[in-house]
Amino acid sequence: MPQDKRVELLGYRFQNPTLLDSALTHPSASLRPGETHNQRLEFLGDAVLELCVSLALYVRCPEANEGLLTRLRSDYVREETLCAAARQLQLGSLIRMAPGEILQNGNEKPSVLADCFEAVVAAIYLDGGLIPAQDFVARTLNQFESPPCEELTNYKSVLQEKLQSQGLPTPQYQIVENYGPPHAPWFVAVVQCGNKRLGRGRGRSKKEAERQAARVALLQEESVAPEET
Repeated sequence: MPQDKRVELLGYRFQNPTLLDSALTHPSASLRPGETHNQRLEFLGDAVLELCVSLALYVRCPEANEGLLTRLRSDYVREETLCAAARQLQLGSLIRMAPGEILQNGNEKPSVLADCFEAVVAAIYLDGGLIPAQDFVARTLNQFESPPCEELTNYKSVLQEKLQSQGLPTPQYQIVENYGPPHAPWFVAVVQCGNKRLGRGRGRSKKEAERQAARVALLQEESVAPEET
C-alpha cells in the first residue's frame, strides 16, 4: 500500500518507510532478503507504549497515587484497548501476512492487531523520537484529551447521585454525532433526565463524550429537574 494511504490512516509520515513496512509485517509473511517482521518492534513498542501512557498519566493525574496510576495504565495498555485502537486505524487492512492466515481472518485477531499496534508505536519512536510516539499514542488511544482519571473526576457518578438525591430518574446518555477522519474521530454525546436535556459534550471516545456531557450538566446553574410531560 502506498505510504500516502498509510499516512492518511495512521496520521504520521515516516522518514524511513522501511520501519513501517516491518511494523506491518506478520511473522507468517514470506520475507524477501533484507525484510523483517514485526516481533522485535513489538517488543520495543510494549516498553515505549508504557512510557508514553505513564508520562501522560503522571502529568494529567497529579493527585493519583502509584497504585491508581498503575491500575489506570494497565487499562490503557491491555490487549482490548490496543485492539480497539488498531481497528479504528484499520491496521488489519495494512498487515502483510501469509495468505492462509488472511483466509482465516488472522489480520483481525485481537492479539495480532494489538501486537501490530505496539510495533507501529516502536516504528514511530525509532523514526521520529519520543514526542511523535507520544502524540500518536494520545491520539489513537483517545484517552488523554482531558484527564483520564475517572476515579478522581467521575462526573457521571456525581450527576447520577445528584439526581437520585432529588428523587429523579437515572440519567440517559446518547451519542448524537461523530465526525473527523478515521484515525482521529470526535464523538458528541448528550445526557438527559426524563424529557430534559442536561448537557452536551464531546470527546475522542464515546466514553469521554458522555463524561464531558455529565460535566457540563453539573456546571449548569439551572435545576436539573426534568420538564413535565
